Amino acid sequence: MKLIRCLILGVLSICGNAYAQSNDPLRLWYDRPATVWEEALPLGNGKTGAMVYGRVGRERIALNDNTLWSGFPSDGNNPDGPKILPQVRTAIDEEQYDRAAMLWKKMQGPYSARYLSLGELFLKFNHLDTIPEHYQRELNLQNAISTVRYSLNGISYKREILTSFPGKALIMRITADKPGSISFTAGLLSKLRFQTKVSGTNELTLKGKAPKFVANRSYEPEQIIYDEKEGMTFQICLKIKNEGGSLTESENQLTVKNANAVTIYLTEATSFNGFDKSPGLEGKDPAIESQDYMNQVFSQSFEKLKTQHINDYQELFNRVKFNLSSNPAAEKQTTDKRLKQYAKDKNDQGLQVLYYQFGRYLMIASSRPGSRPSNLQGIWNDHIQPPWGSNYTININTEMNYWPAENTNLSECHLPLLDFIKELSVNGARTAKVNYNIDKGWVAHHNSDLWAKTSPAGNYDTDKTYYPAAFSWQMGGAWLSLHLFEHYQFNRDQQFLKDTAYPLMKGAAIFMLQWLVKDRKSGYLVTNPSTSPENLIKIDGKEYALSMASTMDMSILRELFTALIQSAEILKTDLAFRGELITAREKLYPFQIGQYGQLQEWYRDWDDPKDKHRHISHLFSLFPGNQISVFKTPELASAAKQSLIYRGDVSTGWSMAWKINWWARLQDGNHAYKILEDAFTYVDPTLSKTQGRGGTYPNLFDAHPPFQIDGNFGATAGITEMLLQSHDDMISLLPALPQAWKEGHINGIKARGNFILDIAWKEGKLSSAFIKSEAGETCRLRTLQRVKVVEVKTGEGTYEKGKVLLQKDWTPPYQNHPKSALQKLDIEPGYILDFKTEKGKTYQIIVL
Repeated sequence: MKLIRCLILGVLSICGNAYAQSNDPLRLWYDRPATVWEEALPLGNGKTGAMVYGRVGRERIALNDNTLWSGFPSDGNNPDGPKILPQVRTAIDEEQYDRAAMLWKKMQGPYSARYLSLGELFLKFNHLDTIPEHYQRELNLQNAISTVRYSLNGISYKREILTSFPGKALIMRITADKPGSISFTAGLLSKLRFQTKVSGTNELTLKGKAPKFVANRSYEPEQIIYDEKEGMTFQICLKIKNEGGSLTESENQLTVKNANAVTIYLTEATSFNGFDKSPGLEGKDPAIESQDYMNQVFSQSFEKLKTQHINDYQELFNRVKFNLSSNPAAEKQTTDKRLKQYAKDKNDQGLQVLYYQFGRYLMIASSRPGSRPSNLQGIWNDHIQPPWGSNYTININTEMNYWPAENTNLSECHLPLLDFIKELSVNGARTAKVNYNIDKGWVAHHNSDLWAKTSPAGNYDTDKTYYPAAFSWQMGGAWLSLHLFEHYQFNRDQQFLKDTAYPLMKGAAIFMLQWLVKDRKSGYLVTNPSTSPENLIKIDGKEYALSMASTMDMSILRELFTALIQSAEILKTDLAFRGELITAREKLYPFQIGQYGQLQEWYRDWDDPKDKHRHISHLFSLFPGNQISVFKTPELASAAKQSLIYRGDVSTGWSMAWKINWWARLQDGNHAYKILEDAFTYVDPTLSKTQGRGGTYPNLFDAHPPFQIDGNFGATAGITEMLLQSHDDMISLLPALPQAWKEGHINGIKARGNFILDIAWKEGKLSSAFIKSEAGETCRLRTLQRVKVVEVKTGEGTYEKGKVLLQKDWTPPYQNHPKSALQKLDIEPGYILDFKTEKGKTYQIIVL
């Protein structure tokens, strides 16, 4: 069978392709069906995820629901924690790091729940195992529709598949250019416990049950436990409209014969009823919800649903346009062949644009208002025991998923994460009290899940000490809280800041103020215990997990306290608490530059220049934070650069994506670009899913490996950082433009202060820009050339005479640093211009 399949695929790949002549550069397309999941094409509406294989004889569409997880609300808190914590701290004070790690493991609780596969829609056509004359499948990023086209015996077939956010449904339209040519059998399957039932002649229902517990392959014996009461239930509804021919039921399947055209409607739901409610005892009835969705869409035509879907999707996607030099010859190749060719000649900037917009597409598909936040795999997972539970890993991965939300103009897609933080704060308050006897504020650790788990995970039967390196980490809530402030920074919604962001950030800070202890030796406030996720300290040939005051810990706290200090000032409230934060911030253990000129990762100078670990968490203040700046703190920025050089460029997918952002913040576009190019390394999923370096699967999913979606999101954010930065109290145009991007433009990206920008460049230099002010704030602009600013008259596209603002030379506070500090980083200071704006008006930047 394997040989036959390979022969069929070989014939498909050499067949003439009548469908390949498309001029749309924003599409993923292939001349053969997917053989494995990492070749299938993703669709999603924030709730339902689908992976379309595009097979000719037996189509497979793998399905997910963003609320289908194992388990039920179970906090995992450890009441022994308050007794053990002082012992851990004493051991660390006495430099007994092994003993501290063994003690800490007694404070850990169970691992998180797992994100599960929902099911599968299969279509068995009457032309099973027939080789088509022509074949093509694609995912068009312009309309979020996957299309499969092929020809058999002179008949052309077409399938269009979409997942509608307005309709909360998956819709498929099957057509042929000869009447009476469509015949197939449709069915539903699941890897979980399920039963199927046919109602009438056109409706098929799958009812399923999720397990109470699923062990993680990586850490525990494989085990799946079902329970009558606990565990989620779910339902998939399938209905078919046939135009011509017949539709019958047989053996819990639906059979279409000799139809002219067919429309398939699929809806689904789970019993999830909130992070704090048992889905088995207090859950919703998924039959009611899924049937309600079906009733709403089944009466509508495919064309109406398609138009509604496209309008909804494009309102988000079309906000940003990105163009670089095109390579028509490359665009005529299938996407997998483009990836392979890229490794040879690096001559396909259109592939970089496609990858960038694919990241924005994935965000729209996996995170919409009202949905759950995207997890390690977005909303796409084909396993019951996925890698790392496909959970929320909040020591980098979940946060990275949302780095492109604001700067690529998809703020609405950020909302599921911000809503999730509210849930974490509820459970996190209990964890703070039970585990640490801290009765104010809230905390979250390394892993979370659908049930908003906040307790430390990792209670495994092992003597290895590296587990605390991951799970002894109390900074998850503090880091996530910064997303609230970022949302405000980009949108300037003071009501959101007052009602939502400030209270949640304050709760995270209140916990941290009680968590901090005074270091007996230095006198500074430190975190104890402390890790630098997920790395190990190397001292005299031995490895240790725990210490105190890791640079990442102190960086997050410095960032959080600063955000709250600024917020209190903006809101003109809570002055006493603001003063407390200012005092505490001054006492935090400071940054240290180590013996190798690097930014120290640890409390002491234990860094190893040969360490190539994927986590470089101590550079948090360079990105996504802003406490380290090439202009404000060039000495620290230079030390951060040295750390990056030691760690190297090649790593796992998400780590390489983070490095793109770091090098962009260092204003080194060429180095950021080099890593971006490395990220396009083709990874063949049929050979190995656990290769030792990052890359890209044929469907453009990030190959960690295995698949993790954070690499896609991190790279999209990094490309934006190369073209626009706004973290340094100014908007910097083309701060890290690589030499390879000689000409291009990007429209619709956002800067802090609620500015929307269009930027164009030629010969590697800014040629023009437009800035729309959505909040009416003063704009501080940095460019590498002298420019002038003119106001664009609304609706006319002309300029007001006399309203010309000339740029000034470099101004304080940046001039206070000696030129040598900037020269060491190879930074051009450029020029600064401040100008007032009015809400709703657009300003053109003209190069002099």
